[in-house]
Amino acid sequence: MTRASSVIALSIGDPNGIGPEIAVKAAARLAIDDGPRAVLVGDAHVIRWYAQRCAIPFDTLDVLNVDALPVASFKPGEVSAAAGAATLAYVRAALDLARAGHADAVIACPHSETAINASGTAFAGYPGYVAKHLGLASDDVYLMLVGGGLRIVHATLHEGLAGALARLTSKQVEGAARAAVRAMHAMGVGRPRIGVMGINPHAGEGGLFGREDIDVTEPAVARLRDEGIDVIGPLGADLLLTREDIDVFVAMYHDQGHIPVKLRAGRNSAAMSIGGDVVFSSVGHGSGFDIAGQLLADPAPLLGAIGLVTRGVSPA
Repeated sequence: MTRASSVIALSIGDPNGIGPEIAVKAAARLAIDDGPRAVLVGDAHVIRWYAQRCAIPFDTLDVLNVDALPVASFKPGEVSAAAGAATLAYVRAALDLARAGHADAVIACPHSETAINASGTAFAGYPGYVAKHLGLASDDVYLMLVGGGLRIVHATLHEGLAGALARLTSKQVEGAARAAVRAMHAMGVGRPRIGVMGINPHAGEGGLFGREDIDVTEPAVARLRDEGIDVIGPLGADLLLTREDIDVFVAMYHDQGHIPVKLRAGRNSAAMSIGGDVVFSSVGHGSGFDIAGQLLADPAPLLGAIGLVTRGVSPA
C-alpha cells in the first residue's frame, strides 16, 4: 500500500507445488533487501525441507507452523487431496493472523484447484474463499489482476461463460467498480478513472448485438456516475483497452480480463482479492508441479506481488 507494510503473512500454497520453494526464497531476499518481514505460514517440515536445499538457515526464517500435511503426503510434484486441504489450512491461518492485527497483508503462493476440490471443498479461486472466511457474501470480494501496466477487476470469475453471463447483474458490475475505487485509494490514487467493458462486442452497438449491455452495464455505469465516480463505458473491451487514461478496468468475465494481462505480463502478474477488510494478494501463475522440488522455481513474480501490496508497485 502507500506505506510499507511491516509484516507479510506468506501462505506457502500447495505444499507439493513450487509455492514453498518460492516462499522460502522470497523471504530470504526480503531479509537481505531490508524489505517487509515475511512470516511463512505452512507446515514447518515442508519449509525446513526447502530451506535446507536452498542453503537458507531455517532458524533465520519466521515460521507460523500449521500442522496440516502429514509427512508421508509431502510429495513434490504430486497433485493430492491432502495437499489441497493443507493449502486452505495455510490460507485460513494467514487470514486469521492478519485479522488479529499481527500482519498487514496476506500473500498466497499458488494453489491447485484440482487438489483443493479433491479434498472435498468446492473452490473456484481465492476471492470466493476469502469472502467466506471473512464472513462476507461471495460477490463482495473481487479479483483484481495486475500486470503489464494493467489493472483489471472481474465482475465474474471461475465459472462457465454461459452461467457467468446468465447471472451477471448491474449490482455485480457496480460492486466490482466500487471495490476497484477503494483498492486504488489504498494504492494512493485519489480519484481513479474506471473503465467498464461491455458484455457484447462494441458493448452491444445500441442493441444490435443483444440487449445485455442496455440492461446490465449501462444502468450500472449511470448509477456509478451519479455517485461521483469517474467512470468510462461501457465500451467494447478491444477499444477500451487501448486507452491510456484508465486507472483500472472492470471485465465482465474471466477471459475478458485475464487474456490482456497474461498477454502483457505472463507469469509476472499478481492477483489481488479486493473488497474485504484484509489486504490479500497472490501470484498470477500456477503451482508448477512439473518442476516442484527441483529448486528451479523463480521467486520474482512472488516478490512482485509483495511489492504490489507494500508499495503499490505493479509487477512488470
